[in-house]
This record gives sequence, C-alpha cells and structure tokens, in this order.
Amino acid sequence: MPCGDAVAVWDVALSDGVYRVEFAHGTTTGKRVVYVNGTEVMRKDWMFKLVGKESFSLGGADTKATVSIEAVGGFAYQYSLTVGGKSLQKFIDHRAKTTKTWVVRVDGTDCRVVLEKDTMDVWCNGQKVETRGEFVDDGTETHFTLAEHSCCIKATSGGKKKNGIDHNLLLDGLKVSASSQ
Repeated sequence: MPCGDAVAVWDVALSDGVYRVEFAHGTTTGKRVVYVNGTEVMRKDWMFKLVGKESFSLGGADTKATVSIEAVGGFAYQYSLTVGGKSLQKFIDHRAKTTKTWVVRVDGTDCRVVLEKDTMDVWCNGQKVETRGEFVDDGTETHFTLAEHSCCIKATSGGKKKNGIDHNLLLDGLKVSASSQ
C-alpha cells in the first residue's frame, strides 16, 4: 500500500479497466488521501472534521466516486465507496447486468474484453475498439480484431424471455469463457 494510514481498499471494474482505490485517513493529523492504482489523486491535510465525504474521478470516462467516512462510536470509523451515485455493491450488480467481460490470452498476453450491452461498445485492455455489427438469422454479430486475430461477439436469444440475450465471444472461431470481472 502506498500509505501506512490506508484504512480501506476497493477494486472497481469499469469498461476501461479495473481500478484499485485506497483511502488513507489520518485520524490524528486530519489527513485524507485517495490513491487510484497507487497514484495519489486527492489529498487534504489538517481536516478538523474527521467525518464527511471525499469525491474524485475514476477511469477515462471520469466516473464520479465518493468515499464516505462515518463515525461508528468512540474513535472508530466506517468507510464506504459509492461509484456513479450507487453504493459499490449496487454498482457491481448493475455492471453485471449491463456488461459482459472476458479475459482471453492472445499471442501470450492477457486481454480483458468488455462488452457494454446497452451501447454494444467493445473495450480491450482499456481501449475502445472499432467494431462492425451485423444482423444474422439467430441474432447479431459484432466483429473486431485483437492483435490480428478475428473476434466476434454473438448475441442470440436464450429462447425464453426470462433468460434474455446470450453474449458469446469467439476468438478465431473458438468460444471463450466469460470472466467475473
């Protein structure tokens, strides 16, 4: 950890990457510091009020995030993170519904591929990639390339309304298993 005063650590998965957020709270010095992926993004020294909120931006889309500091009795504090106006857990649940993520090994390198289901945007290792979409008999196909390899995300109906749409990544025609991030 970058700071000995770090009291909370969260991992936040966005389309352009997974961000590690660390919060340092010096309860005797009044210091508040936020680190994202080890880089200091916000610092306040000599804060006399030990509770409150600190806001900062995450990722290339400048997603708003806020650390909340609450007293829970005596000199004990509780820290929580909100991302995009939602608690971290609600944000994670929402992302699970609106995105699909795969980690695939391409030419010896891990690539994190993220599909944003609402826009059909595709991201690879933090970069939005150019895609070409087409309608096919059983759904849609979104084509793109990764390091000279042909990729396709096939969106097909699960057959039942309750199941929704299935999204599968094909790398050079072979199906890739989905990741949890």
